[in-house]
Amino acid sequence: MSVGNIIVWIVWIAAAAACIGSALAVVALRNALYSALALIGNLISLAVFYLLLSAEFVAAAQVLIYAGAVMVMFLFVIAYVGWDKDIAWTGGPRWQTLGSVVAAAALLCELVVVIVLGAANDLKRTDHVSANFGSASSVGRVFMSNHLLAFEVISIVLLVAAIGGVILGAQKQRRRSGGLR
Repeated sequence: MSVGNIIVWIVWIAAAAACIGSALAVVALRNALYSALALIGNLISLAVFYLLLSAEFVAAAQVLIYAGAVMVMFLFVIAYVGWDKDIAWTGGPRWQTLGSVVAAAALLCELVVVIVLGAANDLKRTDHVSANFGSASSVGRVFMSNHLLAFEVISIVLLVAAIGGVILGAQKQRRRSGGLR
């Protein structure tokens, strides 16, 4: 094993540990601001994975768009609504609990299948990856042809989320000042 491969493995293990740790922090932290900051760490560790896959454009887009612009918007909404108060968990409906258990079991089954197939060398086939994989032109071509509708729907969902955050913050501000009772 060459020194380059050892360095790649070290970077991969560090990025995987950061990704798992920050994902756990997102769901474990009670403060919404700290949870959003942990999500930024998760998005940056995912960008490291893209760099290891030689998809530099996708890594840069991950950092600039998601860890940058989208998370700034989330932090703005969190700050506007108020992040200093912890909301007590009252427990969700039983169907949500059942759905989350079913989803976790499906994910566990998928992981077991992948590990078993990997151990049986069924996943060792080689596919050709083009030289422009992850470049700006190839990503743009895929976004603007195959995934244009999803791209536009996501922008509308983010806009609605920002407007909803502003409305919630305004209602909270009116309640504090005595405007709504």
